[in-house]
Amino acid sequence: MPEGDTVHQAAGRLHQALAGQELTVSDLRVPRLATVDLTGRTVVEVVARGKHLLTRLEGGLTLHSHLRMDGSWRIFAPGERWRGGPGHQIRAVLGTASRTAVGYRLPVLELLRTTAEDEAVGHLGPDLLGPDWSPTEALARLAAAPEREVGEAVLDQRNLAGIGNVFKSELCFLLRVTPWLPVGELPDPERLTTLAARLLEANRHRPRRTTTGRPDRPLYVYGRAGRPCLRCGATVRTAQQGDPTRERPTYWCPGCQKGPAPAA
Repeated sequence: MPEGDTVHQAAGRLHQALAGQELTVSDLRVPRLATVDLTGRTVVEVVARGKHLLTRLEGGLTLHSHLRMDGSWRIFAPGERWRGGPGHQIRAVLGTASRTAVGYRLPVLELLRTTAEDEAVGHLGPDLLGPDWSPTEALARLAAAPEREVGEAVLDQRNLAGIGNVFKSELCFLLRVTPWLPVGELPDPERLTTLAARLLEANRHRPRRTTTGRPDRPLYVYGRAGRPCLRCGATVRTAQQGDPTRERPTYWCPGCQKGPAPAA
C-alpha cells in the first residue's frame, strides 16, 4: 500500500531512471491529457511531497501523480516486457532512450505549471520525509482539533504528510493508545510526531516495510486481525474508522492499547 516511505522510494527510482534525459516517448492516457505531447522535453527531477509525485520537466511543467491505494510506477529497460497489470490500466508512459516509466492505475494525473504546484500540494502539512519536516508545525496542526480521533488526525495529510493506513495502525500501537482516542487526550503528544518521523525514516530505503524489525512478522497489528498480539498475546481486532465510503480497516490490540474502541 503506497505511503510516504514507498512514494519517496518511487520518486527515487523515477529520478534515477529519467532525470537529465530527454523524453522520446510521451503517452498520457487520461482524457484531458490525451493530446499532450511531452517528447523532446528533458526531465529535470522527480520528487515526492507526502504521498504525491512531482515529475518536473524542462519548460516549467510538472506532471503530478498520486498512487492512492494501488497505483504504481514501473521502470523498464528497452525491449523488456511491461509488467504491472493489463494494458487498460496504464495511465502514463514516459520513455527515454534508456528507460521507460509506466504508470499503472493512477487515480490522479495532471499537468501543471511548475510555479503552480501549490494548487496540487499546497494544502499538505509538513512532509515526514521532506526538507520541510517540522514537528512543531505538525503538533500545532494536530492540536487545533483536540476532539478529533488520533487515527483520523494522522491520516489527514493537512496535518502531517506521509502517513497511510498501515502506519496509522502501527503508530497507535507503539503509542499504546487506540486510534479512537481524542488527540487532546494523548499523554505525550510530542512522542507522536517523533515516532511517526522515525518510523517513516527507518523504512525510507527498505524494500519491505517493517515496524517490528522482524522479517517473519514485519508489523505489530496491521493485517493481523484474529491473531495474537506479538507483545501481550491478546487477539488483535479490526474495525472501520472514519468515512464509511472508503475502505480503511484499522487494527489494534485491546490488551496493549488504551482508549475508546468499537465493541467487539
